[in-house]
Amino acid sequence: MKRILIAFQFLTIIPIRVGGRLSENDISLSAVFFPLVGFIQGAVLAAISFFCLKVFSPAVTSVLVIAVYLLSNGAFHQDGLSDTVDALSVKSTGDTKKDRAKRLAVMRDPTAGPIGVVAIVINLLLKFVLLNEVLKAQQGYSFLSPAMLLMPAVAAWSMTMMMPGAGSARSDGLGKIFLGRIKVGHAFLASILLICLASIGYLMSGYSGYDSAGRYSLFFLAASVAALCGGLVLRRLCTVRFGGLTGDNLGAIHEAAETLLLITATLCF
Repeated sequence: MKRILIAFQFLTIIPIRVGGRLSENDISLSAVFFPLVGFIQGAVLAAISFFCLKVFSPAVTSVLVIAVYLLSNGAFHQDGLSDTVDALSVKSTGDTKKDRAKRLAVMRDPTAGPIGVVAIVINLLLKFVLLNEVLKAQQGYSFLSPAMLLMPAVAAWSMTMMMPGAGSARSDGLGKIFLGRIKVGHAFLASILLICLASIGYLMSGYSGYDSAGRYSLFFLAASVAALCGGLVLRRLCTVRFGGLTGDNLGAIHEAAETLLLITATLCF
């Protein structure tokens, strides 16, 4: 239970108090429960979109959903996306060691560069357009949106999946705590948890019948594979450019996974 609460504390701004002494092992292993935190966030977003669509247009609903989502996690992953893109934009001088040091310094800088700001704007615009399309396609139904339910869960799972075997680009920071301790077995447990949550999501979505179950399953499988592939590409790129991963890189992977899931949703529904 403690590790579940830590996962909520880490991924959201919900003021949760975790009693007792927290070890680095407790913090790192909370990554197994990242999909659970994402699923609960998704359930809240799906409920908000369900009721908002009764009053507002899909476009207005999309803006409200994005705003609530950003407030719930304090734009934590957006910051990681901005820092990662800023660091990746540093031009190479041919000296790998110096280039990596400079990129890590840029990533640590609390101010956002113009390229990082552009990355956030493009990411939010993409999410808005894709959410609008998804909600328009499902406006006539009386169930919770599967895409909304699974978007945060699959994205959170993608972060956990990128941790095994990945080195840390820094000798300190939150990223190192997770990257140094999460193994393949932990990622497997997170995957089993995600599958169970996706099954619950199917019931919550109100789908019925063989065809609907098949479409939902296809969407979940395709979105998970897309998020995993996108995460692997970003992990490889960051490893080459930074010599490993950081917490900011995991945030960027999270944002990429959400966008890929929404693209998949527009194709499946």
